[in-house]
Amino acid sequence: MDQPKLNAEILRADPRVAQAKMLLREALADHAGHLSRRDAYAGLQENFAATLEEFAVLRGNALYYPFLGSGIGRGSLVELADGSVKYDMISGIGVHVCGHSHPQLLDILIDAALEDTVMQGNLQQNSESLEVCRQLVTLANRQGAAIDHCFLTSSGAMANENALKILFQYRVGSNRILAFDHAFAGRSLVLSQVTDRPQYRAGLPATVPVDFVPFYDPDRKEESQQAALTALRSHLARYPHAHCGFMMEMVQGEGGYRTAPREFFEVLCRELRQASVPIYFDEIQTFGRTLSPFAFQMLELDKYADIVTVGKMTQVCATLFGDGMNPKPGLLSQTFTASTSALLAARFVLTQLETGGFYGVNGRNAQVHQRFCDRFEKLQQQHPTVISGPWGVGGMVAFTALDGSSAMAKKVLFELFSAGVIAFAAGAEPTRIRFLPPLLAVTDDEIDAVCDILEQTLLRLHHEQ
Repeated sequence: MDQPKLNAEILRADPRVAQAKMLLREALADHAGHLSRRDAYAGLQENFAATLEEFAVLRGNALYYPFLGSGIGRGSLVELADGSVKYDMISGIGVHVCGHSHPQLLDILIDAALEDTVMQGNLQQNSESLEVCRQLVTLANRQGAAIDHCFLTSSGAMANENALKILFQYRVGSNRILAFDHAFAGRSLVLSQVTDRPQYRAGLPATVPVDFVPFYDPDRKEESQQAALTALRSHLARYPHAHCGFMMEMVQGEGGYRTAPREFFEVLCRELRQASVPIYFDEIQTFGRTLSPFAFQMLELDKYADIVTVGKMTQVCATLFGDGMNPKPGLLSQTFTASTSALLAARFVLTQLETGGFYGVNGRNAQVHQRFCDRFEKLQQQHPTVISGPWGVGGMVAFTALDGSSAMAKKVLFELFSAGVIAFAAGAEPTRIRFLPPLLAVTDDEIDAVCDILEQTLLRLHHEQ
């Protein structure tokens, strides 16, 4: 006897749905296909400025950039509501991995619109949640990490909060956290303590004490390794059995795209294992952007992965953990897991990254990084005081512009924005400028065009000094 079909399956297979997708793709191609870099339309600027002022009043402060999207783009290009078209090299701080108006993603979002609900949550979830969990656990285990479970959530901060809750419950009696200096974990009440930026917790009460360990310094390799180990041992001795875990970023995103070799992490991980302190890899920004799906896999630290968080380019965020840390009922729950569109987009993004040749030393992530680096290095050879770096790995690219001061970095960022490139800052002393290009969309021609604008902008500012 034939297996009965669900009404939802029949709806998705309806030829009218396929026809609607085709018509929408054609319309999108007609209207987005001719977009190219351009300045704002004079006739729209007054209304655009008034809209930005109203938004600033409503939200309590101005937007960092005068950015309000019109709702259309093409690849790395995005159209703003003032008519300007810019190269998006920050992609919502690493979120918009598909760029803007991706035609295949359009099909996925139509599928989401056909689903019965906008949001999926703790009591009612559709099959997409299961499929995303399966994909993430399978990816995490590909090199032997002992990851059994995946709890989805709607933000990176919540994924990190859930990780800490799991760790504190697992390590009963602990009341402290270990982290690297210059760490960034999020902006919730607890995570603001882990985030090593005092201005981000000004006026907030102290919650959970954090013991910071110095990160790797490539100019002092052996000394920084010993300094980190000494600090870790000191914290463990001063507060025995008090740490729920060590939150580690393999690449310090907000800290300036600082990286470290495998040996640096492994020495610390071995010490933590001896002390029975769990190891927690925060991959909210790194996931999908390095030379492996996870940075801990790129560094072959799989056996140390007790708990892992992912987010940003995954569209829906998650906390991954082993069976031994599976929390008691009631610890993890939420009204919203994520929107249906985010879950379907997550499934699409994970599949594209896995099958599209993005990983490995010759993968697309490495190619994108190298193309930027080649241009930066060429400019540095010609004008040594204009740019230094690069830093980062894969789809995480950073450089220092001119004197590296925070004031100069901000000036460069706004000059780039005006010239048609959207970037953002990272780190301090020096403050670096970072690119998080949309990896599923960015082309070599777009990278070259961005580097042309960057070079022109930096040389002009250099001559004005």
